Amino acid sequence: MYRIRKIVLAFLLLNLCSVIMCGCAKKETPVETGVTQTEEKLVIGMSFDSFVIERWQRDRDIFVQAAKELGAEVNVQNANGDVEKQREQIDYLVKKKVDVLVIVCIDSDALTESVAAAKNAGIKVIAYDRLINNADIDLYISFDNEMVGTLMAQSLIDQGLAGGKVIMVGGSTADNNVSMVEAAFIQVMDQNNVEILDRTHCDGWRAELAADYIYEHRDLVSECDAIMCGNDNVASQVATSLAVQRLAGKIMVTGQDADLEACQRIVEGTQIMTVYKPVDNLARRAAECAVALAREEEIQGDDVGEIDNGGKVLPFVRLEPVKVTIDNMDEVIIDSGFHSREEVYLNVK
Repeated sequence: MYRIRKIVLAFLLLNLCSVIMCGCAKKETPVETGVTQTEEKLVIGMSFDSFVIERWQRDRDIFVQAAKELGAEVNVQNANGDVEKQREQIDYLVKKKVDVLVIVCIDSDALTESVAAAKNAGIKVIAYDRLINNADIDLYISFDNEMVGTLMAQSLIDQGLAGGKVIMVGGSTADNNVSMVEAAFIQVMDQNNVEILDRTHCDGWRAELAADYIYEHRDLVSECDAIMCGNDNVASQVATSLAVQRLAGKIMVTGQDADLEACQRIVEGTQIMTVYKPVDNLARRAAECAVALAREEEIQGDDVGEIDNGGKVLPFVRLEPVKVTIDNMDEVIIDSGFHSREEVYLNVK
């Protein structure tokens, strides 16, 4: 009996040791779960001047979609043309700890401190389409604004303006692009002996100010051969005011952005040209750059140069704009899908 108890006890001890050893072995052996750690989603903060200008809505939609395809989400803020509100929204995005901040500024000289706050928080900053002066931004992406002015001017010269007279109705002087466009435009005017009768600007890009100017300067307007407009929204107000005075089609009008109404006026004969800036390309390229900066990658490409914003020399992704007239409307605007044929030729029989 004693011997049987010894055998049973030995058997139990052997089983206990086996369990203990298995438990130890289990601890030391890594378990394959098949689950890998996912990368945290990037967040891009985007602050817009406003959505009054038709093209900004398209920029927003394409940028957001492109960023999504690249694995980032976008927090969009709209300042409605209010500089102080834009500062507050940038501060909000900084507190939200976004990875990159993309700004369509209202005033090129008003965001130095806001940019500094973002950079102090370790956030990369991109100036989208409008340069932010005297600020430590990481990238500026836009179209060649000097070329925009040259295309406007050369179109007028091609239509016989040499030796004639022009009025310039520009956009907001707070927008750094305005000075670049106008400087290039004036250079071509000087080269072709064109007299600039007057220059005025629409503060805050308020296009209705252009209409006020045309009504208040009827005598001067009747003397000019052409009116250079800061964008198509301004051109729309100018064209309407000229129509009231029965001058539509008699005075040449230029613009930029290829807004639908501008394209309609071109085929109708009340605006001679617009400058098409492929915002699809700009928005997608900007999304690529934002994601690259967030990942600490270098911005590369044939479109990358440099620009001095008064505070530093920084990378400048420069895209080329395209002149649009009645001769290439179908090729540039319709074939690209920017506007449909039915929309552009709506009022043409």
